[in-house]
Amino acid sequence: MNGLKGLHHVTAITSSAEKNYEFFTFVLGMRLVKKTVNQDDIQTYHLFFADDKGSAGTDMTFFDFPGIPKGSHGTNELYKTGFRVPSDEALEYWQKRFDRLKVQNSGIKEIFGKKTLSFADFDDQQYMLVSDEHNEGVPAGTPWQDGPIPLEYAITGLGPLHIRIEPFDGFKEILEKAFEFKEIDADGSLHLFEVGEGGNGAQIIVEKNVVLPPAQQGYGTVHHMAFRVEDRDAIEHWIERLHGFGFQTSGYVDRFYFKSLYVRTGPQILFELATDGPGFMDDEPYETLGEKLALPPKLEPKREEIEQYVRHIDTVRSTKTIEKEYE
Repeated sequence: MNGLKGLHHVTAITSSAEKNYEFFTFVLGMRLVKKTVNQDDIQTYHLFFADDKGSAGTDMTFFDFPGIPKGSHGTNELYKTGFRVPSDEALEYWQKRFDRLKVQNSGIKEIFGKKTLSFADFDDQQYMLVSDEHNEGVPAGTPWQDGPIPLEYAITGLGPLHIRIEPFDGFKEILEKAFEFKEIDADGSLHLFEVGEGGNGAQIIVEKNVVLPPAQQGYGTVHHMAFRVEDRDAIEHWIERLHGFGFQTSGYVDRFYFKSLYVRTGPQILFELATDGPGFMDDEPYETLGEKLALPPKLEPKREEIEQYVRHIDTVRSTKTIEKEYE
């Protein structure tokens, strides 16, 4: 019960919370389930986009640190975030959609026997849609019911995250020995690892890359990635286990929406272990998730101060009818 269960969330950095909200809501059709602030930096928005129910394993989150410079891609980075879609046919829908909306994309390609479609946003943040056509393993989430994407094509959760790393052998050893991943396939410099139930919701692609210069973190890059664990007891188990392997960790951290543990596993590679619950549904009604600034209890006394720091963003969707876009 203490092992890693799969992907939990990916957290990245954006240059604009407003543009980020528009892109994820109206281009990608993911649901904003929480509009809050970085609990360690209350001047910074923290937006959570997920499936219809805010399920663990479906959310991509963003910080908009004031004044941060643009990042650059390279080696030693969490390079590209994957999202699951139901089928190969869905990828054809998405390619047409991206072309129509002028979203930079690579066209449909096959990686490890799965059809994929890589694309980028306004910050050059890198993403990849992955088809669940023949997938087995961690179940998919529930697409946003009231979003613009037809449900048969909509994003249902996180897929494999592509990591570039220079010290590959050491990183592979950490994944396999400390975190209990298994390498299940390889293709040139790319290596596919999975954990738990496996499948697209529990895999990472690791690229050995000794050619590119080291990435520089900033907007347009990923900050950290998180894996699912069951509960607080599992967090305590992993604190003890990782210390046994010689890692320094953050220790137990209560993020209110989940409980966490952070550990650096490679140059510029930050992992988080996060519990499946309590989740995002308890402090706001289902119908209006993400429409108001939500604060955990420890920050609620600072609401007036925080609302002066972060400008207002209109994220109301419950009063609008968003038409499904079939092309």
